[in-house]
Order: sequence, then C-alpha cells, then structure tokens
Amino acid sequence: MRHLARMASAAPHKPEPGFREFVGMIAAMMAMTALAIDSMLPALPDIGNGLGVTDENDRQWVIAIFLFGFGAMQIVYGTLSDRFGRKPVLFWGYALYVAFSLLAALAPSFEVLLIARFMQGAALAASRVIAVAIVRDRFGGRQMARVMSLAFIVFMAAPILAPAMGQIVLFVAPWRWIFGILAIAGLAVMLWVMRRMPETLHPEYRLSLSFRRIGRAFRHAATERYSVGYTLGLSLMQGALIGFLTSAQQLFFDVFRHPLWFTPVFALIASTMALANWQNSRIVERLGTRFIAHWALIGFIAVSAVHLVVALAGLESIYIFAIFQALVMGCFGLAAANFGAMAMENMSEIAGSASSVQGCFSTVLGTAIGIGIGQAFNGTTVPFVTGFLICGLASLAVILIAERGKLFGRAELDSVGGGSF
Repeated sequence: MRHLARMASAAPHKPEPGFREFVGMIAAMMAMTALAIDSMLPALPDIGNGLGVTDENDRQWVIAIFLFGFGAMQIVYGTLSDRFGRKPVLFWGYALYVAFSLLAALAPSFEVLLIARFMQGAALAASRVIAVAIVRDRFGGRQMARVMSLAFIVFMAAPILAPAMGQIVLFVAPWRWIFGILAIAGLAVMLWVMRRMPETLHPEYRLSLSFRRIGRAFRHAATERYSVGYTLGLSLMQGALIGFLTSAQQLFFDVFRHPLWFTPVFALIASTMALANWQNSRIVERLGTRFIAHWALIGFIAVSAVHLVVALAGLESIYIFAIFQALVMGCFGLAAANFGAMAMENMSEIAGSASSVQGCFSTVLGTAIGIGIGQAFNGTTVPFVTGFLICGLASLAVILIAERGKLFGRAELDSVGGGSF
C-alpha cells in the first residue's frame, strides 16, 4: 500500500490518457457512488430480514446513512487535494472504501452495517470531489459542462446495471456478496486511476493548509452568488432524486406489487437521464448552460405537477408511474450537469475547496430532504410525487434569486465573479 501511495504522488511522467479514456475514468469515479447505492435497492428486504429489521421504513437508512457520510466528508477532501494533490488523496479514499466495504460484508448486526455504510460513503466522497476538481483543473465553462455530460452518459450505466447486478447476486448468493463486489470494483478503479491519470494540480497551484486561506476559500464558495444559487438549486433537485432512491423498492414491491418489474423500470428511468446528458453534451456549447438548465427545471416542475394530479385522482399505475418518472428524471439529467458547471464556473483558483463545499452542502441537504420524502411513505405515491413538485418549485425560486429574476440567458457567467448571494 505504501508503494502505491508513493506512486500516486511521485510517479514518473507517462503519456496522458486521451480524451475518451479521461472521460471514462471520470465516469468510473462518479459511477462508484451510484453502484454503492443502487446495487443495494433489490437487497433491502433481504438485508432487513437477515439483520432483524422489522420496520420497512428503517431499511431506507441503508441508503440514507451512506449518503450522509458521503456528503459530510466532501468538505475535507477538496482542501486536502488542493494541498497534497489529487492522486494521493484519491488513493487513500479508495483504500478506505475497500476496507469498509469488506466490513459491511461481515457486519453481524444492523447497527454495525450502518456504521460501515456511513464510513463507506465518507471514504468514497474523495472520488466525487476529486473527479469534479480534476475536470475543473483541465476545463472550464461550456467545455466543462460538455465533459461532465459525457461522463454522465457513461456514469449512467451504473444505475442502469447496478440493480440488476444486485438482483443477480441475490439469485446465486447471500446479500453480503454485494459488498464484496463493491470492494472489488473500488480496487479496480483505484488501480486504473493511479496508473493512468496524471496529477492535474500543478505544484505552483498547491495551497497551504492555512486556516485563514481555507476560511477565505470556503467563504468565497459559500457566498459567491452563482455558487450558492446553483448549489442550493441542485441540492433541492437531488433531494427529490434521493427520495426516489429511498422509496423505490417500497413503491415497486408494496404499492404496485410488481417486484420483478423493479430492475427493468429502474433501468428505463436511468436511461432517460443518460439520454438527456448525451443530448446536453451535443447542444450545450451552442445553446449555453443557462438556457438548457432553466428549461429543464421548468419541465421537471410541469411533469411533477401533472403526475401529482394523476396520483391524487387515483389513476396511478406502474405504467403511468414509469412514464412520468422517466420524463422527470430526464429533466433532472439535463439540469444537473449544467447546474454543477455553473456553480463551479467562478471557482477555478479554489476548485478542490469549492467542490468540497458544494458537494457537502448539496449531498447533506439533499439526503435530509430525500429521507424526509422516503419516511413520508404511506402506501401510495402521493407523498413521493408531492416531494418532487415542492423540490422543483423551491429550486426555481432559488435560481430566480441567483439570476436576479432573469432566466434562459445565453451569456456565460462572468469569469471574474458573480457577486455575493
């Protein structure tokens, strides 16, 4: 392990990966999160039964506690990567993730499993923060949004395939083997990135661990108008997404009573997000991030509103649910990459710290909102769809404040800064 850590910080120069391999590595780093979450979904009943969990809503914590750890630790990794470089911090994050995945596989109780899941998320947060920082090190503006969209296309293979992977494991082995596969996947991505990804933070841009400097960087990320506005807007939309993740298994098993449909419908919904990101990568440099993201947010709200009317009228079915959810998640896919790019646009000099602040805030707030939506489950889709509509409307209100009432603008953000929120 020490040898690999030294390789991460002092490896000899090697030819840099091409654009496709670079996008593939960023996607793989991002996909680890989706794999760690979505592979759990079909296994929640088995985990609950195996560890004596009687309340079905308590099983949602297997997802939520991972996300809380994932969000809370993001604020640390960016600062460390701005000081020591991207690769050393990424290495230790993956090493700890593999270790805690193995602990989860061996957990003797539900409490130990939740501790291991929290630590899994805390370790894997390094991957999310540093992936965004690496992209920001090399690209900016519309190019960054394009790279993030292309990465999202590959990344979306994880939520499409992860539930199927979890289900296949359950057919042939106990649920504990899912965590074994997560450990293997984490080790594989770690070795790929350590071997092929160059250090993207140039030595002259490394920042000290001065509390004053860190405070200034965090304050800038937490007060710059576009950083705050688009991070908060994304947090609200992520809250809806996490509400879906925590409720999905119960919706298919208990509301629609079609457990075998869970994997294909989930894949359909994830596919619309992938298609949206592919389309975004083709048009964002021409139309601009604001124009696409703002229309996508309005579409998110409109679809959620119609879906709520249908649910309240008692017309909900698994077919109708699948159509509406695919549409709304397509809108989410169009908005998310652009919101993230706009939040980071004026953060080039503190990319790691900014990515930490934004990622921590959006994940922790989004998880809190999502678990609230999940815990409101009452045997129908109404609380779930209501949560989507409220999150969309609140996100629109925040974006209107950040943009001072102007939407759909094609002009890119001022490279000097967007002012205070």
